[in-house]
Amino acid sequence: MLSHPEWLTLEVKDTDRMTAFYDAFLELDIVEETEQEAVLSVGDTELRLRAPGPVPRGGLHTHYALTVPESEYDHWWDQLDDRFDLVEETFGDARSLYFYDPEGNCVELGERAAGGSGVTGLFELVLEVEQLDAAVEFYRTLGFEMVDDGREEGRVRLTTGDLDLELWSPRLGIADARGGVHVDFGVVADDPKSIARNVADEALAVTSVEEGVRIRDPDGHYLTLVAEENRG
Repeated sequence: MLSHPEWLTLEVKDTDRMTAFYDAFLELDIVEETEQEAVLSVGDTELRLRAPGPVPRGGLHTHYALTVPESEYDHWWDQLDDRFDLVEETFGDARSLYFYDPEGNCVELGERAAGGSGVTGLFELVLEVEQLDAAVEFYRTLGFEMVDDGREEGRVRLTTGDLDLELWSPRLGIADARGGVHVDFGVVADDPKSIARNVADEALAVTSVEEGVRIRDPDGHYLTLVAEENRG
């Protein structure tokens, strides 16, 4: 079983500049900072801003979605509207706003009825894939469940329950967003080694790491299955 998103990594040219951006506009706290990488807190998930270097690299032009309390959504809109050309979409009764960071990542803030204050978590991530059918089968084998089969539109939505994963054929989505390439992300798993064995033949690589097991999928994305006892 897969559950909580542990981290998402973005590739950035200047970690100081991007850290300042996310501090100024999303008020994210710095957890750790080195010359190569800055780690920011998004609720119980880490947003890692990583300079180009050793693999796994951070994702490029990644579209991802963060939660904000329903009661604060209008505040976030007003706060960001003066600085960005915001786009808004509604999904059922929930609104989401979209804007771009300086590296071209499409950031979504989606309102949720849950409590808390500020940006409270990561709930969606979009990956670009070459062969949609094969990618869907790969991630379903890993344990993601189908939520919305939009293959005719070039996209499929899956979930762990805590994290929604959209797989896109190369395309432009809402707010002209694109799916990320060579994305590095981590998800909590109850038995990383057992789950990884299920996709070992299809994966480009399966590697034991300190946190659990790192899988490189057929499109070059890195998913680390994090054992519960190894959570940061």
